[in-house]
Amino acid sequence: MSEQSSTLQSVIEELYTRETKEFGEEYFRAFDEFKAALNEGRIRAAEPDSNSPSGWRVNAWVKKGILLGFRLGRVVAMPPGDFQFRDKHTYPLKQLPEGQNIRVVPGGSSIRDGCYVAKNVTCMPPMYINVGAYVDEGTMVDSHALVGSCAQVGKRVHISAAAQIGGVLEPIGALPVIIEDEALIGGNTGVYEGTIVGKGAVLAAGTIITGSTPVYDLVRDTVHRRAGDAPLRIPDGAVVVPGSRNITKGRGKELGISLYTPVIIKYRDEKTDQAVRLEELLR
Repeated sequence: MSEQSSTLQSVIEELYTRETKEFGEEYFRAFDEFKAALNEGRIRAAEPDSNSPSGWRVNAWVKKGILLGFRLGRVVAMPPGDFQFRDKHTYPLKQLPEGQNIRVVPGGSSIRDGCYVAKNVTCMPPMYINVGAYVDEGTMVDSHALVGSCAQVGKRVHISAAAQIGGVLEPIGALPVIIEDEALIGGNTGVYEGTIVGKGAVLAAGTIITGSTPVYDLVRDTVHRRAGDAPLRIPDGAVVVPGSRNITKGRGKELGISLYTPVIIKYRDEKTDQAVRLEELLR
C-alpha cells in the first residue's frame, strides 16, 4: 500500500469511529479523496493476495469508507426537475472519463459513483453497477444484469443478461463476490455470499451459487464447499450447470424429493472456448 493510501486509511478509520451527527469539512474532504481513489481503481474493497488461502484479501477499511459516505449523505433530487431520482448526494451517477472507450448503451442503465469501471467495458441496457464494485478491462455487463456493491469482476468477463453478482457491504470483514478473469456468467445466473468464481470458469444459464452451496464435481469426484474462513471457490475453467440430488433418508426420501445443486460436468476445452470467442464477436 502506498504512503498516501495508508494515510487515507488512517483518516477514514478514525472518522468512521466517531459518534456524531454533525459533520465538519474534514469529513467531506477525506470522503472526496476516498471516492476519487475508488473511481480510479487505486483502492478496492478486496484485492488479490497470494498469501491468503482464498487468493484474495478484504480491505475492511474501504467498506468503512463507503458506509461513511452514506452517513454523510443528504437525500437530494438527481437531477433536479420533474423526472428525478432521490438518493444520498455523496453517491450521484458516476462520471465516466473520456478516452477509456467505455460503452454505456442508452436505455436505463446506471453506474453509481464510487466504483471502478476500466477501459473497454461494455454495458447493455438496462444494467446497474453499485458503489464499491470493481469491473476490469474488456468486461461486458449485459441487459438486466447487476454488479453488486463491492463485487470484484476481472478482465474479459461476460456477465450475461439478467445475471446477478451479489454485493456485500456488511459485515465489513466479509469477502465480496469475486469473478476472476475470462469467466462466463450465463443468463439468469446468481452468484452470492462471497463466492469466488475462478479464472475462465463457465456458469451455465440459470445456475445459482451461494457461499453455502455444495458444488458437485463429476470430473474430479469431489464436492467443493465453504470450509471455515475459506470461501466457496469454483475451480478455474470449470463448467457448471444446474442439477439436483436426491434426498437419501427420512421423509424427503419417502416423498421422492430432490434438492437443487450446481454440478461441474467438465472443464473448459476447445468447444467451450469457441463458444466464448463467439461472445467476443457480439461486443
